[in-house]
Amino acid sequence: MSKIGKMNISIPEKVKVALSGNTLNIEGPEGKKTLNIDLNLFNLDIKEGKEISIAPKKIDQEIKRIWGMKRSLINNAIMGSSNGYEKVLELVGVGYRASIKGTQLNLQLGYSHDINFDIPEGIKISVEKQTTLKITGIDKQQVGSVASKLKTLRKIEPYKGKGVREKGQHILKKEGKKK
Repeated sequence: MSKIGKMNISIPEKVKVALSGNTLNIEGPEGKKTLNIDLNLFNLDIKEGKEISIAPKKIDQEIKRIWGMKRSLINNAIMGSSNGYEKVLELVGVGYRASIKGTQLNLQLGYSHDINFDIPEGIKISVEKQTTLKITGIDKQQVGSVASKLKTLRKIEPYKGKGVREKGQHILKKEGKKK
């Protein structure tokens, strides 16, 4: 049995959930999200608009693997449409800064040229200070993916700790040469 799959998902008051065919429509104050659920494999029960439970029709090794993941995807979509997800990135280094120009994020990361990053649809990026970025959106996977792409533009250097990092991320620094 899946430990995660057995747990019921509570629906906040602001969020509306409706099942039409194999599509689960989730609508909240932050936005709308749709998920495809294979009803041949799973039973989905929406109890008075306050709780959702998902259970497999038959249990085998393959279904056990998918059960917990489906429950997590539904929970993440509900939480994203009610509160949204955010990640905060910091630019650490001399001359590292960011600014927004239209639908592009302009980054100066110590290279000889500026990097223009196209902001995907469904994601909002705000520059709080010149060295702090806030990435927000309703899709947890998309927010994490954009943060990961921005972090790879300038990886953290192990001696001084310069680069793009998440707020609160711990860096293991190497010791330099000794005389």
